[in-house]
Amino acid sequence: MKENKYDNSSFFEQYEKMLRSQKGLEGAGEWPALKKMLPDFKGKNILDLGCGFGWHCRYAIEHGAKSVIGADLSAKMLEKAKEINQLEGIEYVQEALEDLHYPSGKFDMILSSLTFHYIESFDAMAQNIYNWLQPQGHFIFSVEHPVFTAQGTQDWVYDENKEKLYWPVDHYFTEGKRDTTFLGENVIKYHRTLTTYLNTLLKLGFKINEITEPEPSEDLLKEFDEMKDELRRPMMLLISAEK
Repeated sequence: MKENKYDNSSFFEQYEKMLRSQKGLEGAGEWPALKKMLPDFKGKNILDLGCGFGWHCRYAIEHGAKSVIGADLSAKMLEKAKEINQLEGIEYVQEALEDLHYPSGKFDMILSSLTFHYIESFDAMAQNIYNWLQPQGHFIFSVEHPVFTAQGTQDWVYDENKEKLYWPVDHYFTEGKRDTTFLGENVIKYHRTLTTYLNTLLKLGFKINEITEPEPSEDLLKEFDEMKDELRRPMMLLISAEK
């Protein structure tokens, strides 16, 4: 996570062009599934880890949250968040997630969207999250699916006509760093198995409420032809847990 590609101007410009950057939550393919996982926000104190443009922060405040802290390492991300998603009750914090410190029981809910595959130690992050949550507090997050991250190249295998043949899955049980390409830049991500994600939470004392491998909505499939390829392999994993 401490590799901060998002403050690279050319990388950030490409990120701004993404559908989820332009349209917010409605432009995120996993949003319909994630939205169904979310409990009542009313009166809750929320932490959003890797908040990006602050779309989830806005959603929480608009649905009754008492306070929201959005944490992100990127100055450019937070500058944009303050521009488009700065509402009363939201505080944005620029910090590496691994370096955050909060009192035990400070939050009723902790969210994170597509961030933890940038963090080397999920164990340490999950331990902090457990400590920061109130009893019965909710931890809801999305990551790139282990099937998606395993090979590391994060691209299809193509035939001689550049048609997509299949998504490669290799070295699945070899966890750790992957050098990959995202938005035309070399990016470091971390692969871990489904077993690791789930057992880490269980060993810490979390109760797992729901697991989802989201598919594109019918609307996205109709609007964007390339979305049909997202039915060929899982790209994301969503987990809802409770302290």
